[in-house]
Parts: sequence; C-alpha cells; structure tokens
Amino acid sequence: MREFVVEADGGSRGNPGPAGYGAVVSDAATGETLAEAAEFIGVATNNVAEYRGLLAGLRAARELDPEARVHVRMDSKLVVEQMSGRWKIKHPAMKPLAAEAATVFPPGQVTYEWIPRERNTHADRLANEAMDAGSRGEPWSPTTSRAALDTPRATPAAPLPEGPPGDATAGAARVRAAMAPRPGAAAPGGTGPAGTPRDRGAEDASGEDASGEGPLAERGAADTHGGRAAGPSGDGTSGAAPTGRASGRRPAEHSAAEDDRAAGASGEGPAVGTGDGAGAGASAVSRPATDTPPRDAGTDADEPGGALAADADRRAAQAVATPSSGWAPADMGAPATFVLLRHGETPLTPQKRFSGSGGSDPSLSGIGREQAERTAAALARRGTVQAVVASPLARTRETAGIVAARLGLDVTVEDGLRETDFGAWEGLTFGEVCERYPEDLDAWLASPDAEPTGGGESFAATAARVAQARDKLLAEYRGRTVLLVTHVTPVKTLIRLALGAPPEALFRMELSAASLSAVAYYADGNASVRLFNDTSHLRPSY
Repeated sequence: MREFVVEADGGSRGNPGPAGYGAVVSDAATGETLAEAAEFIGVATNNVAEYRGLLAGLRAARELDPEARVHVRMDSKLVVEQMSGRWKIKHPAMKPLAAEAATVFPPGQVTYEWIPRERNTHADRLANEAMDAGSRGEPWSPTTSRAALDTPRATPAAPLPEGPPGDATAGAARVRAAMAPRPGAAAPGGTGPAGTPRDRGAEDASGEDASGEGPLAERGAADTHGGRAAGPSGDGTSGAAPTGRASGRRPAEHSAAEDDRAAGASGEGPAVGTGDGAGAGASAVSRPATDTPPRDAGTDADEPGGALAADADRRAAQAVATPSSGWAPADMGAPATFVLLRHGETPLTPQKRFSGSGGSDPSLSGIGREQAERTAAALARRGTVQAVVASPLARTRETAGIVAARLGLDVTVEDGLRETDFGAWEGLTFGEVCERYPEDLDAWLASPDAEPTGGGESFAATAARVAQARDKLLAEYRGRTVLLVTHVTPVKTLIRLALGAPPEALFRMELSAASLSAVAYYADGNASVRLFNDTSHLRPSY
C-alpha cells in the first residue's frame, strides 16, 4: 500500500481578510513531491483557509491513489486536534469543512500530526503565492510557482529496521538513528513570494478558536511518554516567529481580547463559498515535473527516508537531548492506551490445564465471575475506560460483559484477541503433555515457530495475529483508553512486542487470572508498558 504525506497550510491577511491556502503531497518513502495545490479563496479567516488547504491536499492525494495511507502534517494545532477527534468543533464555518475532510478517505486511512511552522514552509509558500496572485486579480498558476524550488528538502537515509508498529525494537532503532549527528538544518524560509506577511490570528495563541474549541478531556498526566511529562499542547514554540507570518511577535503574546476579535469576528468563512469570487480562480493542482531539484540534505522539510515514525522519533529524541526547561516533550498527542484484562478463572484454570481456542471453550467458574465483578468495580472507580473489546471465546465475553455492564458500555468482539490453539494439548496439564508428546513439547519450548501436537498454532503465528489485531484497534481507537479482555498468550505477546523482548520472554512472565496490564501506544510507533499483572483489585477491601 502506498503512503503519502500531505502538508497543508492556509492564511489570511487580516483574519478575516484576503485568504489563500497551499497543500503539497509527497511520497512518504522517498520525499518526492507528487502534487501541489493552491488557491486564493477571497475573504476568510486563518482557520477556514487552513481547512481549505487540508481538503485540497487530501483530494490531491486521493486522485493519486484512493487506497493509499495518508499522514497529514500541519502547523495548525486546532485543525490537527479537531480532525484527530480530540477537540470539539463548534464553529459553524468549520464544521462542514471538517466533515467533508473526514470523508475524502475511509476512516483509519488518514493520520494527523502537528509540526512547527518552520517545518511547513512548502505549503506556507504555496499559500502566500495564492494570496499574492489573488491580490493581482489572478489565479495561482503552477507554471509560475517557485514554492518547490525555494523549499529545501532532505535526502533519504539508509532504510530503518523493520518491525510492526508498537514493536520497541524498531522504535528504539529509529530513536538511535535520530540521535545521530545530522547536517545543520537550513534556516526557515523568508517571506512569501511577494514578501507579504499574513496574519495567523488567535488560533495559534491558545489552541482554540473563538468559539471555545478545546480538548474534550483533560490531557494532563496522561500525556507522558516513557515517564516524560507532557508539556504545553499549544503550538507556540520558542524562538522568533518565522518570517512570512504576520507581525513580529509570537502568537502567545496576543491577548484574550485579541483572540476573540481575530477568530470570532463576524464574517467567519469564505466570502464566496466555492472560492470563485472576485479575483479568485479555480483551484489549481499540479504534478511537478520529474526534473524538480532534489531536496538538500540536513533540512527539516521532510525526514530522511520519508519515514513518518522516524520523523516523530527524531523530534522526541531531540527534546530529551536538549530540553529547554526540565523535560521537553515531543508533541505527539494523547496515546492510545490498551488496558489488558485476562479473563477470570474457569474450572480449568486452577488445574493449570492448556485451555486455548481449540478446546471445550469453558465459561467462568463462580470464582471467575466474582473476579470479574471486582475488576468491574475497580475500573468503574478509575473511570478511564472508554470502550471494551473482547476475544470471541466464552470466558472472555462473559468477563467483558460483566465489566461493560458496570461501565455502561457495549462489548465489541475482535477475533484476533483469541487464545492460541493448543491442538491435541487442549485440556491437558503440562505434565501430561510432557509424558505423551515429549519431543513435540521440547520443540515447542525451543522455537516460536513450532506448533503443538495435532496442528495447533505456533507462538509466531499467534504473535502475527495479535499484532494485526493491535494495529487495527490502534487505528480505530486513536487517543482513547480501551479495555481489551483477552487471554494469557495475547496479553504476554502485546507486552513482549511493546518491550522489544525476544519470543522466549513469553515463558518468563507470570499472568494471573483477572489481572490488569496496560500499554500506551504513541504516534511515533513506540509503546510504553505502564502496568503488568496487577491483581490488587482482587484483594478484599476490609
């Protein structure tokens, strides 16, 4: 499947005032520019122009390949947070634009990342070119654009180690590569093509627009990565404001009254809804010729190799290496947190018998149901779980049902979370298997590729299935806390992958019935194990 990077921007000289947008689509693997789009849209605000740029970029990417995965990078915190579903959209001018953007690609096919302004120079120059053209009463023309020529680009680096998302082995390698010395980054670009700055308005000051759009929930302590406390979620980075933007002061210096006047002024939205008003031409999309100059090494326009995870990892690594005040965080947003619950006891559990997905599919015992009730009470007190997903087997669905009823949630079944099929070993104790199938057991203990007797499922096959289910759920529940009710092997596998531990680590973990574990997954592909085999909720509370 192809992967594209869409970088988009928009601006208004007046907010509201003459506005335009720019968007560029590049190949995620090579960094090659595949398409550009820009348009003068008449009188509009910064926020509306930014959304229009996002729409143009997504449409250009879809025209190239409707099946591709798309990673959007913008310097608008507002648009990124709203499109990621973490902030509400209240303003009537932006609701239809956001709704339309969400339908260009199927859900889960597009991800969003905030980047600093100086890393969005290509789209910024396109937006300025469009506004300059509009001021002359002309449409933006790809034949006269110099945005691609004026924007430094990075050359690809050596391929990074492969591995499934959330596998810490590949993630750690990306961080090590990111920490390696790199050529000096090019200075941010100057003003737009005509040297005319544009007003960013109030959105950048607080991460909100005038209607009070903001986070749906407190970010706070949940926004940590590997024990690193999260910092401000706004996009007011340190240093002087890049040129090409209005005024000589940082957005954070705007007062609240200015914020309200700028983003909440009447006339929010384009003066001409379709962008074809006075002085505005039809939206233009170009595909640069193959002789477009290559990107210069050491710049921040795109990351070496075009690897999206490497981009986020590099910024995270640099934040740790050169903190400006205490621990400086990378802005990766709220992680997806999987709370992993092993089902309660069945009649086979205390007997320590193999009980996988190919056996009798036992239900919970009386003790198992009591364990599920205690777990439900503990999770209800914490109040953090937003969804419940369970393996299709009876013991997990029963455990999930008890917990979900207490939390007021529905249960979604995910087949990939089922237990390993232990073949002919189902229902037997370890000692019985050792007596009956000693050679098969020795092979199984020695290699993750070995299958249990009778055509059961190897640990390698289980790991591939669990990783696929993990990736599917991560795409569906980005930034949310989800309870996964599953079994011993899937829980241990998720922990092992998050830690980057070898397959034999499965035999070195103890996982009790109805125990809780937790893993947080970040946008850069890394994971943080936050809890393992917690059974404190099962103890009497007297």
